Amino acid sequence: MTRTLPDWLAYIERIHPKSIDMGLDRIREVAQRLGLKRPAKKVITVGGTNGKGSTVAFIESMARAAGWKVGAYTSPHLLAYNERVRIDGADADDAGLVEAFEAIEVARGETQLTYFEYGTLAALWLFERARLDLAILEVGLGGRLDATNLVDPDVAVITTVDLDHQDYLGEDREAIGFEKAGIARAWKPLVLGDDDPPSSVLGHAYRIGASTWRIANDFFFEPIPQSAAKDEGQPRWRWREVGHRMELPMPRLAAPVQLRNAAVAIAALRALGRPPRPLPRNAIAEGIARAEVRGRLQRFDRDGVDVVVDVAHNPQAARSLSAWLSAAPASGTVHAVFAALADKDVAGVVESLAPQIAHWHLAGLADAGPRGGTVEALAQRLAASAAANASRHERVDRALEAALQQARSGDRVLVFGSFHTAATALDWLARH
Repeated sequence: MTRTLPDWLAYIERIHPKSIDMGLDRIREVAQRLGLKRPAKKVITVGGTNGKGSTVAFIESMARAAGWKVGAYTSPHLLAYNERVRIDGADADDAGLVEAFEAIEVARGETQLTYFEYGTLAALWLFERARLDLAILEVGLGGRLDATNLVDPDVAVITTVDLDHQDYLGEDREAIGFEKAGIARAWKPLVLGDDDPPSSVLGHAYRIGASTWRIANDFFFEPIPQSAAKDEGQPRWRWREVGHRMELPMPRLAAPVQLRNAAVAIAALRALGRPPRPLPRNAIAEGIARAEVRGRLQRFDRDGVDVVVDVAHNPQAARSLSAWLSAAPASGTVHAVFAALADKDVAGVVESLAPQIAHWHLAGLADAGPRGGTVEALAQRLAASAAANASRHERVDRALEAALQQARSGDRVLVFGSFHTAATALDWLARH
């Protein structure tokens, strides 16, 4: 019987008894049976706690502006599974994904694969057939045992290291950093976007001979005062390393942290050494200015209310979101719609944003699988926080409706807490 893409997604979601089963033995065995080799002439793997998706988008946008043929594998998706696999800027179509899943199913035999392993193999299968100049792989969880680590990258990137997924990665930055450092390869560049990376990351790089490119040590970024810019009408920023500097347009991606992500992306491309094609300065500028990612400070106007949707789901991401709120304050009050998965540090997220939120609306994520939960469970975990007296709503869409009814022109409604939260909000906004 022929399966459609929704049929395949339902099937691969239930075929493995665990949603997360980290390790490379199973996927490596199936990849060998599929005859997978290199997904592209060059490969960049991007790991880290936050900033992965934006960094991938910057790398992809710059390389495509230079005329490279680029594939990008990211996760999770927001509105459609096809978003996870992009080739030449276009989401994979249903037919291609179905063909890939069919090939994997034949090759796997009795080997059990997780949902993410199926998806990773499908992306690699499609990339290899597309004859790419560059494949960009976003790590799903951790790095060392993540399915994407099946591929040896030419450049590895670790954007940030902070507390998240402690059940799988360890309880502190040192343990988490060790897991993330597993994507580095001997004698290959490792680009680090943390000002102060854990010693576990630096130690691992030293032991295997990976050459580290550290932000604020080997490359730098800073905004340029408008009075000092060549074009005084437009804000600009500077990227520099020893013997080389560039003045660039500000990213379309709005948060202050995006300058850091863009700087890391430039370093990753420059670390390739001999790229498959030239990377002229104008392509870097064009790529930085054009890069977009859904669900990252994505803004909508609803009768004068500024609706902002963001996937921030841990304290570090919430601090970045807080920095943006400070840099771009609303003229009125800020209403928060917050829904998070059960394994997140929700109190830490709320604490990071509490001074800037006037009204809280909590929502449940009961339809988000085993890691979801009810609004009552979320409220109980926030009983001692600034959101203790928040309005409660069964679903994100109902919380968003209530927040918009409460808001007045000039106010801002901030929707955040998880990819599920952002996806539901974006779907509701598209339909209304």
